[in-house]
Amino acid sequence: MKDGLVVALGAGLGATARFWLSSLLDAPLSITLAINLVGCFAFGLFRPGPFWGSGVLGGFTTLSTFALLAADLPTGTAIFYVLLTMVGSVAAALLGRRLSA
Repeated sequence: MKDGLVVALGAGLGATARFWLSSLLDAPLSITLAINLVGCFAFGLFRPGPFWGSGVLGGFTTLSTFALLAADLPTGTAIFYVLLTMVGSVAAALLGRRLSA
């Protein structure tokens, strides 16, 4: 139960940070991509525990916004955005891991 509360508190902070950053800039595709890449990089670099990992970074990164944005794009652009996000996110996590070693 304690870990669940820790994750929930972290997720609230991460989601609030994402919302705040997203509201500062009027570029939903690029800000969502940047948030997901930075979050994946941080996961790989720091390999955080429940509060910072599943909580803060889990709340900060966002699959649901990414999916909604991609669904509203023309097909070719959506495919490019999905591939860029998926490949970029895995590459960012791997780079973070490599730099932490």
